[in-house]
Amino acid sequence: MPTAQPAFPAAAPLVTTARLELWLPHPDDLDDLVTMLAGDGMTRYLGPARAERQPQFDRLLRNGGSWALFNTGLFHVRKRGERPVIGTCGVFRSLRGFGKGMDEVPEAGWIIRQDCWGQGFAAEAMAAALAWFDAAHGPGRVVCMIEQGNTASHRLAASLGFVRYDSHIAEDDGAVLELFERNLA
Repeated sequence: MPTAQPAFPAAAPLVTTARLELWLPHPDDLDDLVTMLAGDGMTRYLGPARAERQPQFDRLLRNGGSWALFNTGLFHVRKRGERPVIGTCGVFRSLRGFGKGMDEVPEAGWIIRQDCWGQGFAAEAMAAALAWFDAAHGPGRVVCMIEQGNTASHRLAASLGFVRYDSHIAEDDGAVLELFERNLA
């Protein structure tokens, strides 16, 4: 007979910072992920991402799969001692399918809930996530892609040591994606 999953939290955060806790994904986070993407402008630079349960469930499964198969993925970010997810960040594995050095390599990504913008949470969370990744997996190449025009993410990438090396035009919506890499090898 199947047993019920434990209620959140089932474990402790994997990484903590002065203001944040970075947790592994949990099925109870689904509604927070949907809420995180709600609001004007939240999905402006996120391609096909939408604040709907089905696509967020698919993202939750993809992220859980990255953790299960590669021991890395996106963390769910919370303010210390609080329950709601305010963001996702980390280094995951993906297969983008367009080459240009983006396939089958660690990829960094971050999303912070709109009411938490401008408070330095993305920088704090990503610095901690990259430090964890480097300690767990060793120094090496990590990539990220940022839609042209997303100046806040471009600034953050630069502050984290990422440099632009190419661009790609997304097939689904024609957006220009700037490709970045951080190579500590």
